[in-house]
Amino acid sequence: MCDFCKPPPQESTKSCMDCSASYCNECFKVHHPWGTVKAQHEYVGPTTNIRLKVLMCPEHEMEKVNMYCEICRRPVCHLCKLGGSHANHRITAMSTAYKTLKEKLSKDIEYLISKESQVKAHISQLGLLLKETECNGERAKEEASQSFEKLINILEEKKSAALRAIEVSKNLRLDKLRTQAEEYQGLLENNGLVGYAQEVLKETDQSCFVQTAKQLHVRIQKATESLKSFRPAAESSFEDFVVDTTKQEVILDDLSFYSNGLEIPEINEEQCRMYNKAVISWESSRKTDSADMYVLQYRKRSREEESVMWQEVEVYSKSKVISDLDDDSSYAFRVRGYKGSICSSWSKEVILRTPPAPVLSFLFDDKCGYNSERLLVAGFPLLLRAERMQFGCYTSLNYIIGDTGIAKGKHFWAFHVEAYSYLVKVGVVSSTKIQKFFHSTHDVTSPRSEQDSGHDSGSEDACLDSSQPFTLVTLGMKKFFIPKAAADPREAADPKDSASRILPLPSCMGICLDCDNGKVGFYDANHMKCLYECEVECSGIMYPTFALMGGAAIHLKEAIPAKYLEYQDDL
Repeated sequence: MCDFCKPPPQESTKSCMDCSASYCNECFKVHHPWGTVKAQHEYVGPTTNIRLKVLMCPEHEMEKVNMYCEICRRPVCHLCKLGGSHANHRITAMSTAYKTLKEKLSKDIEYLISKESQVKAHISQLGLLLKETECNGERAKEEASQSFEKLINILEEKKSAALRAIEVSKNLRLDKLRTQAEEYQGLLENNGLVGYAQEVLKETDQSCFVQTAKQLHVRIQKATESLKSFRPAAESSFEDFVVDTTKQEVILDDLSFYSNGLEIPEINEEQCRMYNKAVISWESSRKTDSADMYVLQYRKRSREEESVMWQEVEVYSKSKVISDLDDDSSYAFRVRGYKGSICSSWSKEVILRTPPAPVLSFLFDDKCGYNSERLLVAGFPLLLRAERMQFGCYTSLNYIIGDTGIAKGKHFWAFHVEAYSYLVKVGVVSSTKIQKFFHSTHDVTSPRSEQDSGHDSGSEDACLDSSQPFTLVTLGMKKFFIPKAAADPREAADPKDSASRILPLPSCMGICLDCDNGKVGFYDANHMKCLYECEVECSGIMYPTFALMGGAAIHLKEAIPAKYLEYQDDL
């Protein structure tokens, strides 16, 4: 039927492919006037299966779209580009847009298809969570109902006991008051004692009167005294039976069987440790532990953070050791408490970073308080005889070498420098170079001959002596000193250079040796932040090295054992 006839519509005779409509003869002439552009439209016999041949521009009805606006993300015609609303926009050819969008759509579809198993796994997980939520919700309702029933039973018992006690006291008091009222009623005239006394007074026989009046006088005296000091036989008030529920009302107001009634634990970053393993500790603001059990979750942070699933462990204390963490990675941790089927909200996420390499475990020699049975002194018997190396009359450094060497790979170790330490040098030493160094005849009578002696001559850091076996940086007086060799040589004469090379000393320092790439880095071990990195020649076996001068002390950071928490509890 014609789409434009006034009722009743006529049968159509033509269907315009450009207008996507059907017309009778009269309506077609009206809507497609002779001599206009619409008169050139293509038409076919009447049909309901009309498909657009091309997409026309919505702003320029006579123009076909043949370009694509990347700013507005829509097809446009050439007039839109020349002087329309898209004149200053970035326009590309329709073929280019077609190819680009088709590739993106294909990749998205391929990605969704490749993730089909993951989607199914998520659906399965959600199905389990639905069932678990349903069961836990019903169980929580039962537990809450049972808890309230217990409270109701206790209150009913207390109520019955209080009502019974009040009833007994009431009856006892009423009996006493009734007896007392009857006694006082007898004092009235013509009733009881008064009437009897009046009859006795009428007695004329003296002996009979005396015998009767004596006992009567005693009773009248008691009645007289009771009138002078009247006191009810029982109290009418029941103040002793008032139930004080003030404390109970406060407790009941605080009573909650919902998750917000369970305190949210907080992870204590100061007590957490991240080394060869991670020790995560948390605490509650209340002294008493309101939770029976905790669930600790953690996951590795990455660019595709949403796709990384949380890993979780159940903990029945307030600390947990986490193993098998990747090196040089950031991890997010959070914890929640459970009491029965009720759980608290998640704690605030805490981000901690692992060391840049596996942790190297080693010891010092027995002069630093360690077991002499493990004394290797870096495998250099010569160092036992070279206990002290003199550098002139100004500097005297005691060198201490670790008992474990590194031949390949990447390794990390950390230590703490005492605040009172005047001068400490830390770094690495090569087994090949140190043996040549001790056998050579260097003139070491001046502090200038040692590249990093701590004597700030203004040139010892800039003029590196390749014969020195040590790669060290200087610590001391709560400062970290970056060697001048790391700075720009053009700025060596700048008086501000020294200040720019001085950093606050972290409470825990770390060293990362990369033998494969010939680099050694010095880290703030608390935040795993690199403060300074330099190249090092890894010839032979490399050993951790420390040099102390004057009043100085260092403490190696101990590895975290698997039973860390149990040890702490035993202590």
